Amino acid sequence: MDTKNQYRRATARKLMLGAALLLTLTGTALFSVTVGSLDIGPNALLDALLRREGASFLHVLWSIRLPRMVGAILAGAGLGVAGAVMQDILRNPLASPFTTGVSQGAAFGAAFAIIVFGAGQTHAIGKEAVTIASPYLVVISSFCGAMLAVAFILGLSSLRRVSAEGVILAGVALSAFFGAATMLLQYFASDMQVAATVFWTFGDLGKAGWRENGAMLFAVCVAFIWFGVSGWSHNALQWGEEVAESLGVRVIRLRVISLAASSLMVAVATAFLGVIGFVGLLAPHTVRFLVGNDHRFLLPCSALFGALLLLTSDILARTVMQPVTLPVGIITSLAGAPLFLALLTKTKR
Repeated sequence: MDTKNQYRRATARKLMLGAALLLTLTGTALFSVTVGSLDIGPNALLDALLRREGASFLHVLWSIRLPRMVGAILAGAGLGVAGAVMQDILRNPLASPFTTGVSQGAAFGAAFAIIVFGAGQTHAIGKEAVTIASPYLVVISSFCGAMLAVAFILGLSSLRRVSAEGVILAGVALSAFFGAATMLLQYFASDMQVAATVFWTFGDLGKAGWRENGAMLFAVCVAFIWFGVSGWSHNALQWGEEVAESLGVRVIRLRVISLAASSLMVAVATAFLGVIGFVGLLAPHTVRFLVGNDHRFLLPCSALFGALLLLTSDILARTVMQPVTLPVGIITSLAGAPLFLALLTKTKR
């Protein structure tokens, strides 16, 4: 009976944490649409949300602030879950889309589509430096780049002689390779294409519009459905491949599909917003410390915390140097780099 009560109390605590994260995310989302170079008061916000006739800030809210907020939530949730799944599949606490080279592979694929296939229309430097004329072509190319990185990392992790640190070092090498390949594309591109592509690679939520958010929502929903269906299999895999296979889990199939679903979320977010680092490392590690490894709680809470982390970073990016808005990728990297070094030191011990 004691065991049952302990389980119920632990489950209740995890559910309360999830509810607290959801409430905090809701409050942060409402706050995020009011701050920036142009502050919006509560009454003006309500009028604009209800689209009342003559409401001030209507265009600012519906065309800029709301798409940016929704994009932060979708991208943050996708990156957080992708990081949790990669750590589970690769059995490596340092794994994330950024540290394994998956984000850089997706960025290379998107840059390839923009420069070689002409999927991006280039203009003067500014917020519209790149307009994605063929978003689905960019997403497909970005997904292919991400899957190249996944195939390499998955093949390397299957070798028994490769340590957990070795996989991350391979990710560093892979990131350097994709970075060099992207620079090679830029070398043969026009000056305007080079400038526009460099601007595009910054992780910037200002590029999120309703069309981009729709594509990210589709990718996140598809991936989340798969992770919901395969949650029990992921829990079984934590006990080892042999135990999972004895319980009927098709381990290779689970790994391939789960990494493909994670790569889809990373690819879509990277294709539209640029490279956003360390969210996939920070979110699952923080949540794992609070709720444990049970995927029934780990993945939803990683999604909520990842969304909260990226949304908070975006608020800082818009307010720390007003009226200048920094790319959110700079904020997440400044926060994530010290944690990565701490985790690397802890792992080596």
